[in-house]
Amino acid sequence: MHYVSVEGLTKSYGINPLFSNISFHINEGDKIALIARNGIGKSTLLKILTGREKADSGKSWVHKDVTVALFEQDPHFEEHKSVLENIFELNHPIINAIKKYEVAIEEEDADGITEGIEAMDNLNAWDFETKVHQILDKLNIHHLTNPVKDLSGGQRKRVALAKTLISIGFAHQHTLLMMDEPTNHLDVEMIEWLEHYLNQEKVTLLLVSHDRYFLDAVCDEIWELEREKLYTYQGDYEQYMEQRAARLDSEQASIDKAKNTYRKELEWMRKQPKARTTKSKSRQDNFYEVEARAKQKIEDNQLQLEVKMSRLGGKVVEMKKVYKSYGDLPILKGFEYTFSKGERVGIIGKNGVGKSTFLNILQQLETADSGKINVGDTVLFGNFSQQGLVIKEDMRVIEYVKTFAENFPLANGGSLSAAQFLELFLFTPDRW
Repeated sequence: MHYVSVEGLTKSYGINPLFSNISFHINEGDKIALIARNGIGKSTLLKILTGREKADSGKSWVHKDVTVALFEQDPHFEEHKSVLENIFELNHPIINAIKKYEVAIEEEDADGITEGIEAMDNLNAWDFETKVHQILDKLNIHHLTNPVKDLSGGQRKRVALAKTLISIGFAHQHTLLMMDEPTNHLDVEMIEWLEHYLNQEKVTLLLVSHDRYFLDAVCDEIWELEREKLYTYQGDYEQYMEQRAARLDSEQASIDKAKNTYRKELEWMRKQPKARTTKSKSRQDNFYEVEARAKQKIEDNQLQLEVKMSRLGGKVVEMKKVYKSYGDLPILKGFEYTFSKGERVGIIGKNGVGKSTFLNILQQLETADSGKINVGDTVLFGNFSQQGLVIKEDMRVIEYVKTFAENFPLANGGSLSAAQFLELFLFTPDRW
């Protein structure tokens, strides 16, 4: 069964083309990963399929029996409403019964609980309620009567994910689930649960993700948006890389061949008299097609940045009998560790157990309750936090980067200007 058919879809923002004349089909049971560099148009394509944005040209058709659900990268809520009201905003008898029952439990309302149980019995809603509880528990969503406006960024993302997964459980039999970066703000255990959930549920999936391991676990087809075109690959990420490399080699060979033809035709064009025969006019038109192919560029650049570092001495960081708690929540209990030069350490754990707090204590941005933290004299910390930088909204990007440095010294003795530095991270001059 065809869920979605798209023909000749084109979309640009101003002078920046995202994709041009792309066509594809999504069939029942497909599990597709959509990948591309940032800013190429992945999220825009999903919004076009849901009707939230319009294409410049082309056609998109969704089967009348298919329910489309979109999990967005930046979810929107009714800020003044509670977590429960936002999750259960769908007007459905079973949803309404579960919502009333959950509110009664949260508020310890005995009469409400009794009425809720009766309503749930009448609607045979207990299987759905069990499924709802599983989703809420696995995503660590509690305090359902709290307003959404008080949630952190990670909590908001998890509430939006729960809302999406619960809503498709009450949708029609045929559901197309589109997810835009669903693993952000999920810990390892939650990601593994989501992988299992999506594999068990009978949904057709179009997934945008930069997490290659997650998309490997749930998808069997990869689409890539590149240079305004859509390329499709069957198989996992490793197979995609092999097929993509073969495609680029083939395209480069075609461009090289066109360059040789272009040089010969250019010489012919320069020798031609002003009067043109019909035959030479045809050859002239063909010349411009060859010229366009010959001047194509395949960009497959990898980010390479070796910044000049200060010399690191033998002593890095020593942590001795460090304790830290927040109220009744212990973060560290007599923790001891000595970091070695060149060591690479990963920190994992459920959301809320104190990973970020640990990093802050390590950098002495937060104080421990007790214990010693000795930092080497030559140590400088580079910290990419979950919250990111405090952005100055009224500054141009280039000027903001220059507040840190006009030039960035490299390990080889050279340097990068702020402009060159930005281009490495895909900020072209028109975006500065």
